[in-house]
Amino acid sequence: MKRRHFLKLAAGTSASFSFTGFSLIQGLPPVSAAEAQMPALTPTLHPELIPLVRLLEDTPRERVLEEVGSQLRKGTSYRELLGALLLAGVRNVEPRPIGFKFHAVLVVHAAHLASLASPDSDRWLPIFWAIDSFKASQAADVREGNWTMGPVNEGAVPPSHKARQALIDALEHWDESAADAAITGLVRTAGAHEIYDLLARYGARDFREIGHKEIYVANCFRTLEVIGWHHAEPVLRSLVYGLLDRVGDKNPAKSDLPADRPFRRNVELIKTIRSGWLDGKPSSDATKEMLRTLREGSAKDAAEKAVELLNRGTSPLSLFEACFAAAGEFVMRAPGIVSMHAITFTNATHYSWQHTRDEDTRKLLLLQNAAFLPLFRGTSKDKGIYIDQLEGISPSAAGPEAVEEMLRELGPGDRLTGSRKILGYLNAGGPPKPLIDAARRLIFLKGRDNHDYKFSAAVWEDFQSLSPQIRDRFLAASSFHWRGGQESDNELMPRARAALQG
Repeated sequence: MKRRHFLKLAAGTSASFSFTGFSLIQGLPPVSAAEAQMPALTPTLHPELIPLVRLLEDTPRERVLEEVGSQLRKGTSYRELLGALLLAGVRNVEPRPIGFKFHAVLVVHAAHLASLASPDSDRWLPIFWAIDSFKASQAADVREGNWTMGPVNEGAVPPSHKARQALIDALEHWDESAADAAITGLVRTAGAHEIYDLLARYGARDFREIGHKEIYVANCFRTLEVIGWHHAEPVLRSLVYGLLDRVGDKNPAKSDLPADRPFRRNVELIKTIRSGWLDGKPSSDATKEMLRTLREGSAKDAAEKAVELLNRGTSPLSLFEACFAAAGEFVMRAPGIVSMHAITFTNATHYSWQHTRDEDTRKLLLLQNAAFLPLFRGTSKDKGIYIDQLEGISPSAAGPEAVEEMLRELGPGDRLTGSRKILGYLNAGGPPKPLIDAARRLIFLKGRDNHDYKFSAAVWEDFQSLSPQIRDRFLAASSFHWRGGQESDNELMPRARAALQG
């Protein structure tokens, strides 16, 4: 339409509308100015995602998959759905504690990784699992008080040149309101790397929630890399609020509590690490020495051993390999929620170590990982199952049948046999990909818990980065927490497939 014609039409329309348009709506009830305003989401979200966030929030659990399936067929993109899912979670589920119902938020990135690794036919299934998990957690949050993220206190938001120090001061003093205002100011003016450097340090500060704080740091930044940094403000407000959870303890800034002691010791201990510590040499002997300390020693022993080995010229990567090996061994030693988080915490800490630039923070992350692992081990009994002494046995079958055989062994009975067969299969040169792909598919079919996704995503990512001396044993050990081939299917996946097909 030519501009002159458009202006003429617009002028004519506005001139007549005050008379003819009014007659068309006379029969409707009047609408006040306040009612005419679209209700804003609190906190403010980017407009393009508001309808999708509202759909996830407002649709009942028994219908949400079908409604989302309809939106996908209308053109909603993968990234839009992933972003709306994360934002609906941080807005509606309280990150206190960072665990339990909050796993609906923590699982989003794990579901994304599972989706990336899946064939086209399965790619949406992990995301649909996460949507259903959000609805379950949303209902739990309502039962527990119906927490919703509130608006920012704009008057308290510090200017850009003061926001960083204001956030540090608030985190050091465990001051929730000041921290909320400060992270808001920082996220509006600073870059992602600067903020990650800062929050990664505080994610590993205390052991109150068995590693979930650092897990949340890593997972929320990784998901923001996918959905876009412009969605960061509500996500990081949720993160900082969660990092300051002290589960009913006195203010740690004014107390000496067990959950905080490793960090306080290690802040001083990093000062004794030699310069040039990043240039150390890989050493399998040092890995074994570190593993023995993690298996038998205290949190203090583990941190001190890490410093000793670094000062003897050992590469930090060799110490991280010991951490992964110990975490895998704890899963064999006492399968369950606590030992499983030894792996997911180590995965998150290692990721943060790789993505932070501040040297003291990197030292602290390594020492905190070492110090926390004996806490994950706890008082579990030594059953004589050691990851570095595990002996593989060959499956009876070969090829795809061998994969089926190994996964069938991972039932509620003797998981050690299945683990040993996995190690034997890998030692004989069996390709890991068919095994991992089949194990992932079992999670889709038989998974009943967010940990199935979180744990497997961490394991299969870390497997790729470990040395040949460790990785096969680590994968075999982790199978103590895989889904077995003989378990019954869950009820969600058939519904998800039907919703996708329409």
